[in-house]
Amino acid sequence: MARARLASHAARLLALGMLTTLAACTPRPVLPPPQSVIAPESPLRKPAPSPEIAIAEEAVQGAVLIGRAPVGTTTITLDGKAVPLAADGRFLVGFGRDAGPRSVVAATLADGTVVSRPVRVIPRVYDEQRVEGLPPATVTLPPALKARRAAEVAKMVAARAKPSPEIGWTHGFILPTAGRVTGVYGSRRIRNGVPGSPHNGLDLANVTGTPVVAPADGIVRLAEPDFLLEGGLVIIDHGLGLYSAFLHLSRLDVATGDRLLRGQQVGAIGATGRATGPHLHWGARWGETFVDPALLPGLPDLGGTGGAPAPVLTTPTQ
Repeated sequence: MARARLASHAARLLALGMLTTLAACTPRPVLPPPQSVIAPESPLRKPAPSPEIAIAEEAVQGAVLIGRAPVGTTTITLDGKAVPLAADGRFLVGFGRDAGPRSVVAATLADGTVVSRPVRVIPRVYDEQRVEGLPPATVTLPPALKARRAAEVAKMVAARAKPSPEIGWTHGFILPTAGRVTGVYGSRRIRNGVPGSPHNGLDLANVTGTPVVAPADGIVRLAEPDFLLEGGLVIIDHGLGLYSAFLHLSRLDVATGDRLLRGQQVGAIGATGRATGPHLHWGARWGETFVDPALLPGLPDLGGTGGAPAPVLTTPTQ
C-alpha cells in the first residue's frame, strides 16, 4: 500500500513537472509598446499685416493722387477734411496751387483705429501772364451785371454740390482737344493791366469749331451756352469729387444729365465769354480745390492692381 501511494504521488509530481515545462516553453504573445499621446502642434500664426494707406509719398502743387484705403475703412480724410470713398476703397486727393509742404491722409477703421500717411507736397514756380484787349465789363463787373453773375455762380456751385460715387477716372484721361498752349495753370494773371486771380486751367488755342471731347467718363452736371465770363460752359463730374470744366465753347453737343464716355464729343472751341480769341479753357477741380488739368492725362488705371500706390501724374508734351 505504501509503495502504491508513493508511486501515485510520484506520478502526480511527474505530471506537474511536465505541465510546468510545457508552460515555460510556450511562447508568450508580444504586446505592442504603449502608445504615447502627443498633442498636435498648433500651426504657426503669422501676425496680420498692419493696415496701410496705398498712396504716393509725394506730389507737386496742383496734382491729383489716387489712393486705396485699408480694408474696413469707414472714413478717409485729407488734413482733417473728409474725402469721398469708393466702395472698393479707392479715393482721390488733390493739392491746390498754394498747397503747403506737407499733408496727411488718414483712414479711420471700423474698430476705431486711425491709420495715417504723410504726403510731401513739392512747390512750383508760377509764371506771370498779361492779357490785354478783354472787354472791360468782364474785368471789372459793373453793378448791372453783378446780379447776373451771382446767379451764374450759384448754378456752378450747385452743379458740384453732390459728387458722383462713380469712378469715371479709372481708365485714365486724354487731352480734350488739340491746340497750341496759350495759358497754363497757376500763372499770375494781369488782365487789362489789373492784377487778378491766378489762372486755374489749361488754355488750348485752335480755330473755332475744333472738336472738344470728354477727357474721361463722367456725367454732365451743367451745360450753359452763354455765361458772362465762361461763355459756352460744360461741367463734367468724373466721380469722387473730380470735375472738368470747359469754357468759351462755340457749340454745346451735350445737355445736363448726359452720361459721357472718354472721347465722346462735348462741343467745339470758341471765343465766347471773357476771351480774346478762340481757345478751350480746360479747368479741373477736386472738391473746392482747383487742380492742374495738365497733370491729368495719363492718370493710371488702378483696377485690379491691389492698391498699388499711384505715381505723381506727368505733364503731357506741349
